[in-house]
Amino acid sequence: MGLFNAILGNASEVNIENVSKEFEPILIDGERIEKAYKLIRDMFIFTNKRLILVEKQLVGSKVDYMSIPYSSIKKFSKESAGILDLDAELKIWLNHDNNPIVKQFGKGGNNINEVYKILSQHTLK
Repeated sequence: MGLFNAILGNASEVNIENVSKEFEPILIDGERIEKAYKLIRDMFIFTNKRLILVEKQLVGSKVDYMSIPYSSIKKFSKESAGILDLDAELKIWLNHDNNPIVKQFGKGGNNINEVYKILSQHTLK
């Protein structure tokens, strides 16, 4: 079911041990990965200090790592899939930026709700 969910754009939780090994070179002292989700080729990495958005190109091997301190998140929203919609959308606005970061999720399931909840826990402290 994991591959099927990935094809549909559903986020699935990733084993933290595997992610920790991969991201160890970019984590600072005292920083630890708390949760990680994979969305097709992209990832949401929640640490105790920041959100790391990982975007992998569909062609080639280029990878973009965007580090977002939780304090720089101005607001965020989720738009759930409607009856005719096939997907849900997460938007994150950063301080001093009018255009949000937009991520598409597949319809159904708690995938977007889990990511939204963790984002809430870190930004609404």
